[in-house]
Amino acid sequence: MGLVKTEIFTEQQNEIALFAKAFGHPARVAIIQHLFKLNTCICGDLVDEIGLAQPTISQHLKELKHLGLIQGTVEGTRVCYCINPESWAKMKLMMTDFLNQDLPKVDCC
Repeated sequence: MGLVKTEIFTEQQNEIALFAKAFGHPARVAIIQHLFKLNTCICGDLVDEIGLAQPTISQHLKELKHLGLIQGTVEGTRVCYCINPESWAKMKLMMTDFLNQDLPKVDCC
């Protein structure tokens, strides 16, 4: 498989692709939905709620945190996660602008 040459794309194109990656797996969608529902959560709750193994949940949480969509705070031996409101607002605006593009009325194909 070839390398992705992210440097040939604009910063916005790279950001849109990264945000879209967050929704590229149903487990990450379920995690985000659960965090919105509770507004805070611990990893153990996610294991019970989503039904995947702890290492799998941790990997998805790591990816969402790397993308900036969630943030975590350490409380003893647990990490509590929540939606990062600034990143979520940025992602919504960027994705809305991207998805609201309309095709001009032309005869094509």
